[in-house]
Amino acid sequence: MQCRACQNRRKELEKNIRIKSEILDKPSISRAITRIAHEIIEKNKGADKLIIVGIRSRGDILALRIADKINEIENVKVPVGAVDITFYRDDYDRVTKAEVKSTELPMSIDGKDIVLVDDVLYTGRSTRAAMDVIIEFGRPKTIQLAVLIDRGHRELPIQANYVGKNVPTSKEEMIVLKLQELDGEEKVLLAEKEA
Repeated sequence: MQCRACQNRRKELEKNIRIKSEILDKPSISRAITRIAHEIIEKNKGADKLIIVGIRSRGDILALRIADKINEIENVKVPVGAVDITFYRDDYDRVTKAEVKSTELPMSIDGKDIVLVDDVLYTGRSTRAAMDVIIEFGRPKTIQLAVLIDRGHRELPIQANYVGKNVPTSKEEMIVLKLQELDGEEKVLLAEKEA
């Protein structure tokens, strides 16, 4: 559950944007999760050595969904964890009122294949911060990246292994992901800030 202050900040942000289009609806999000789960299983030749780790605060929800889908397909209960990147961000000194949550990894990550899950891949800086968090906890065999949306504009040499949908955007545009667990609705929107 998202904190009330975070919900209020998100509502304030959404007041100053104009929705341009709906990119994914609830069934499309579900299909993207299913496709990502199948690709993860295929690339890793099963799910026995996997740990799925979501980046808070939407990647962790998507990580649970991917793990549930893998369990449904393979009948293997994949351990799921979550990382908070707040203190690892390279813009930490500019982030105000950030709510810090705990990092929770379900077991030792040494020698495991980690699938890091985020909602939107943009500059790559959140992914880099999440990898820093994971490395502090051990030495995984691999770290793979799964994202629901890849919008381009990378500032670091980071690329997703699994992508729900590629959405070319301008730097003025933004992706708004609404999830049932946090927002009471399910969709991905393309928006832009109003002048």
